[in-house]
Amino acid sequence: MGIILWIIFGALVGWIASMLMGTNSQQGLVLNVVVGVVGAVVGGWIMNFLGSSGVDGFNLYSFVVAILGAIILIFIVKALTRT
Repeated sequence: MGIILWIIFGALVGWIASMLMGTNSQQGLVLNVVVGVVGAVVGGWIMNFLGSSGVDGFNLYSFVVAILGAIILIFIVKALTRT
């Protein structure tokens, strides 16, 4: 995927994951893109570790993998920053 598609993909994934995790009001567009792209990397790494393919394009499977990775990322960040 090109850089523009990664930004669009990351924005969509980050936005959906932040809505599912209840952090949408705390994040802006830039943080949604960052969470989405890093979540896609995390989700792809986890799926590769489990023996499946990771994020390999702009399709439904990659979208679900990226959302799961972004949810895991948000969960970890929330757990570390909770005092």
